[in-house]
Amino acid sequence: MRFIKACFNEEQIMPIWLMRQAGRYLPEYMQVRNLAGDFLSLCKDYKKASEVTIQPITRFDFDAAIIFSDILVVPNEMGLSLEFQAGEGPVFNDVITDINDVNKLDLNAANKLTYVYDAIKLTRDTLAKDKALIGFCGAPWTLATYMIEAKGSKTYTKSKKMLYQNPELMHSLLERISIVLCEYLQKQIDAGANAIQIFDSWASALEPSAYLEFSWAYIEKIAKSLKQKNPSIPIIAFPKGVGGFIECLNTAYIDVLGIDWSTPLQLAFKKDCVLQGNLEPCRLYSKQAIKDGVLAIKNALKEQNKAHIFNLGHGILPDIPIENVHYLIEQVRNA
Repeated sequence: MRFIKACFNEEQIMPIWLMRQAGRYLPEYMQVRNLAGDFLSLCKDYKKASEVTIQPITRFDFDAAIIFSDILVVPNEMGLSLEFQAGEGPVFNDVITDINDVNKLDLNAANKLTYVYDAIKLTRDTLAKDKALIGFCGAPWTLATYMIEAKGSKTYTKSKKMLYQNPELMHSLLERISIVLCEYLQKQIDAGANAIQIFDSWASALEPSAYLEFSWAYIEKIAKSLKQKNPSIPIIAFPKGVGGFIECLNTAYIDVLGIDWSTPLQLAFKKDCVLQGNLEPCRLYSKQAIKDGVLAIKNALKEQNKAHIFNLGHGILPDIPIENVHYLIEQVRNA
């Protein structure tokens, strides 16, 4: 698989996949989602989840598929009631406020996520052998913020208040989440995932010292556990928005570091691992902007002499024209 070779820097190549490549910009995705009824039902219907996972590979011939699911199915199965509200997004009906709430969280949650493993098994059996299948999870810090705030936040006030006023409580929550994630990701690998990505979507919410202690340390712990058991499975970490202190991240157990669009590649080159990213997602609104952005990334990579995984600096947006995605792939592979 070209994608796996690139992850381990075995060849100087540039495979491509896109975060959220199975999503609302595709009419075939919307058709299946409408049949499912709602987003969470789609995640839990393993046959439909597998179908939408493969859709962008069929249409665009990406080098890797990422299993269709959501990072929040984990806290949902740990015991927090989750719903996706129109115009609001994901909302938990329960929140974590004290140690009693933490202790109630189900450490056996990974055993209840069978719909994810079934989707991976079906997809791996259906997907072409030369295409990689990526499994994933949310980082403990990102999941914790949702579990404390009840939904996405612009300020993360409740999460930060807990972190600074009661760090022991925050560590207890993060440790419990990490235990579940280690088992969850191992089960994804056992089901057929060829690579794992850990999404830390709210990494930029923390100052460097807090981030290293309350987020990156747990990502390292999960990655170490997986690498010790599965050395042939690449681990990708995507800490969105940490460009200012990226060189402080220990990547001993990380094979690929995802770079968001606000982090200059030249800064990320200080890391020894393979990089993934970082085209600004909004460039996909313009073919000229796509061409210029791809060229800039390729020029920046000329003196690096190593593989690079082409991706956006965040997920593809719902109103991106499909023809522009085709044009992006053409520019990456042929220009």
